[in-house]
Amino acid sequence: MTNLLTVVWDFDPVLFSIFGFEIRYYSLMWVAALLGGCWVFAYFCRREGKSPEVVDTAFLYIALGTIIGARLGHCLFYEPMEYLAAPWKIITGIRDGGLASHGAAIGILVGIWLSSRKNKVDVMWTADRLGIIAALSGALIRLGNLFNSEIIGTPTDLPWGFKFVRSFEYRNLPIEAVPACHPTQLYEAICYFAVFAILFVLYHTTNLAQRRGFFFGAGVIGIFLSRFFIEFIKIVQVDFEKGMTLDMGQLLSIPFILLGAASVWYSFSRPAVVEQSPSVKSERQPSMPKHVKRHNKRK
Repeated sequence: MTNLLTVVWDFDPVLFSIFGFEIRYYSLMWVAALLGGCWVFAYFCRREGKSPEVVDTAFLYIALGTIIGARLGHCLFYEPMEYLAAPWKIITGIRDGGLASHGAAIGILVGIWLSSRKNKVDVMWTADRLGIIAALSGALIRLGNLFNSEIIGTPTDLPWGFKFVRSFEYRNLPIEAVPACHPTQLYEAICYFAVFAILFVLYHTTNLAQRRGFFFGAGVIGIFLSRFFIEFIKIVQVDFEKGMTLDMGQLLSIPFILLGAASVWYSFSRPAVVEQSPSVKSERQPSMPKHVKRHNKRK
């Protein structure tokens, strides 16, 4: 008997089509993730007196790093033989799906390094702000996965199960035969939104921003530890994962969790960094009184 609270998820992933070109909700979630992340980063920069050029450069490098890294990550981590045999499919086959969050994370790290170097900004300053933003972006992208009926969970008897009738695994079955499954996309999205909210509040209410590496490490731990545990109730993404104790998503998450822990440890092992706002005059270089300036000019 079907639980009365079971959701029959028959959502059309296509928003509209123009001359055969489909605009999908998933794509819009990616746009929202990138633009929303840029907006929050711009807020951090304004609040801390950084130049608008820092925002522009960071958005360019990090957006490119995210997209390129996500695509290469899927191709190399999940289907290496197929794409190494036909590398042009990395580009031509992108509309068939295939973006990996772990690859995106690596691309973001490269983008952080390149943009910080270009802007002459401390790498860890940029990384800390992106550690907060990444959780928000990840949540929006997981909602895109929900619209696509992909990355679904295993069957469940819990009352909030979803019947993903359009999913690859069950699309050929009648609705009655489709099992209710864990909506793992929602689980991850909720966890990531919570990580973002907690870190954003800590940024405003504590002095932890002076601890270089804390927000980066906490964000990475929050994202990938959530991902690690939720993977236990996901349907495997590729055939070679069947029978594995830990799937590829979990194995790839472990190095990031360790990186996050090392970053948090680093943040407390060094003195706090107190940055002075450009609008506040330095005590070591007091402004010269006007009458002294006029006297010096007469000399």
